[in-house]
Amino acid sequence: MSDAASDFASLAANGDLSAFGMYVQAHFSTVSRWFAERAHILQALLASLFTWGMTALGAALVFFTKRMNQKLLDAMLGFSAGVMLAASYWSLLAPALDLSEGYGRFAWLPAATGFALGAYALSLCDWLLPHFQLGAAMQTEEGVVTTWRRTMLLVLGITLHNIPEGLAVGVAFGALACGLDTASLGGAIALAIGIGLQNFPEGAAVAMPLRRVGWSRLRSFWYGQLSAVVEPVAAVIGAAAVSACLAIMPYALAFAAGAMIYVVIEAIIPESRERGNTDVATLGAILGFIVMMILDVALG
Repeated sequence: MSDAASDFASLAANGDLSAFGMYVQAHFSTVSRWFAERAHILQALLASLFTWGMTALGAALVFFTKRMNQKLLDAMLGFSAGVMLAASYWSLLAPALDLSEGYGRFAWLPAATGFALGAYALSLCDWLLPHFQLGAAMQTEEGVVTTWRRTMLLVLGITLHNIPEGLAVGVAFGALACGLDTASLGGAIALAIGIGLQNFPEGAAVAMPLRRVGWSRLRSFWYGQLSAVVEPVAAVIGAAAVSACLAIMPYALAFAAGAMIYVVIEAIIPESRERGNTDVATLGAILGFIVMMILDVALG
């Protein structure tokens, strides 16, 4: 056992809470400094690996239960929607508007253009690519009718809807490389934490239906965690693109926001209300919005 692990075990065993707290704080500070000193693209990659891990954690619920209380699941999906709505404004749209002040009376143009393009890009992909909607019955398909295997349709759908989240994390960390006043490490971390929190119910929402229709626990978990496997790739691409070209920053931020809002309105909110649990889904959305707002203000 290492010296650090021995110290940790000794403090915990002796019940010395004050010393234990100081120990945790010191090591947290060390990790924070290490993270802050990394390249921004690496920060984006690490943050998106965290969001992917949260999805896997949600999908791992299939190892413990075959069914989940539907009201709780709908409340969690509502929470996800609230987090994404708040993150889209505070972490993406607001900075995009601030960066566009030099456009004068047309300061709205970059944000509006990027937002529209982001929503349109997701809408176009939704229409062109055959896929299963989030949480939909395994027999229901959207898009061009093909003979693709059902599992591939599911993977396409959940991958499509998680690309904007990875882009958002990447753009937020990439903005740090430009030295902008509107960009902060705390704000980027807050966005990653928020997306990680909302990824947990998404992982469960994908894996649980697969388990209910007879898939094994491991197979259900595997495809559940795949719902966020694209996020690290999208995050690195977003961070690299923004770091390379400052001029596209407001457009990129707004693009990610538009794509995220599209996913919320087209998929997450309808899914959370489909079984009639509208009140709990709405309360979950309000709670998620508040939590993400607090994270952004407190850390940003």
